[in-house]
Amino acid sequence: MIMNSNNPFFKTKSFKENNEVTHDAVVIDYNQTMTVSGTINKSFLMLILLVASAAVTWTMAYSGQNPMIFTIGGAIVALILVLIATFKPQYSGFLAPGYAIFEGLFIGGISAIFEVMYPGIVIQAVSCTFVTFMVCFGLYKYQIVKVTERFKSVVVAATLAIATYYLISWLLSMFTSFQPVHHGNSLMSIGISVFVIVIAALNLFLDFDQIEKGVQQKMPKYMEWYGAMGLMITLVWLYIEFLRLLSKLSSRD
Repeated sequence: MIMNSNNPFFKTKSFKENNEVTHDAVVIDYNQTMTVSGTINKSFLMLILLVASAAVTWTMAYSGQNPMIFTIGGAIVALILVLIATFKPQYSGFLAPGYAIFEGLFIGGISAIFEVMYPGIVIQAVSCTFVTFMVCFGLYKYQIVKVTERFKSVVVAATLAIATYYLISWLLSMFTSFQPVHHGNSLMSIGISVFVIVIAALNLFLDFDQIEKGVQQKMPKYMEWYGAMGLMITLVWLYIEFLRLLSKLSSRD
């Protein structure tokens, strides 16, 4: 079975439709290929690193220190590592843990800000993210939701549209007095947040599908880190969107 994906993160030469695993990798035996259990283990390790790193900026915020430098710096470095991994997946063994650490600095800082404004919101967002992950995993595992080519195309198109909208809104708000529609707590803003959360959740199905097909194609061992990194990126996005939605709902009370 040859794999052809539209997932932006997974769409590299390592996941392209060809008969080679990678341009410079030769699969020799099972111990050198990607496995589901190996990807799961690495995903858990990345989660541990992210939480431990998040605790640093979280603690700084609650001890009276300003964590913004680490928060912003962590987000920038994490983005750079993702871009490198997209083109150089063979280095994922180093890039994925690094991403988890630097993204954790961002998550800890941003979570502390939301928690101060809306006490209890972080545990709610974490719970919503976990439940969404488990529901999507169950739907995929028991093939209630099947990842077809049309499904992939729709999800990727929606994801790119959201990314483009966020980017344009951010640029306009920086240089003009433009107020993005998704800001504030209006019903339209809440509706947009719900839509974005749905799309983020649907990206989990793409992640599951790519990991499964990577195993079927006997891709090299380092792709476990790459698959885990892709899954973590989606979970972080989903968590942040839940924070945004819950803060909008809380501000309406």
